[in-house]
Amino acid sequence: MIGKLKGRVDHIGTDGAVIDVGGVGYEVFCSARTVAAMPSIGEAIELVIETHVREDHIHLYAFLSQRERDVFRTLMTVQGVGAKVALGIMSSLSADQIAQAVAAQDQNAFKRASGVGPKLATRIVLELKGKLMAFDLGAKLVAPTKDKQSAAAGRSFAEDAVSALVNLGYGRTEAYSAVARAAQNDPGANVAGLIKLSLRELGSVDG
Repeated sequence: MIGKLKGRVDHIGTDGAVIDVGGVGYEVFCSARTVAAMPSIGEAIELVIETHVREDHIHLYAFLSQRERDVFRTLMTVQGVGAKVALGIMSSLSADQIAQAVAAQDQNAFKRASGVGPKLATRIVLELKGKLMAFDLGAKLVAPTKDKQSAAAGRSFAEDAVSALVNLGYGRTEAYSAVARAAQNDPGANVAGLIKLSLRELGSVDG
């Protein structure tokens, strides 16, 4: 199995590229984000590879980091998400945005990806919720605490704050991200405090 390619960019297409490794050209499939981040033709590149072997073909899927490949693999654990749909999702959302959207249970974020309809978007957020740690999400709604009861209360406050921001017109992922940052800055904040801090966060982003 091929796990990595290190060579030079020989050709760049809309959905992939050809990488020259010692005179051998390897055709790889990539998300639009990976294609856009590639260096110019002739320049050096190193890609993390996911190899899929089938009876009628061998496909190489290329990523700029191990984390992106892990996200790709995890997306494909969802029923109805094959390699093409997974790359479509990763073309629309970065690895961090996918993690945030799953954490926020934001179906709309996935509906914007090619090949993802309402039913599949629902299945993605539901089936990946228990696998969120696989994404190593940096921002968490609740700061670590020794008191389980306090942790539960903090999580409830955070969820209520997210709901309030959504009611104000913010997207779920946007609201979740703002509340996550607010909770990190002030772990003891109540709902009103989290909303106030989150609005400041959103204001700074908007500005």
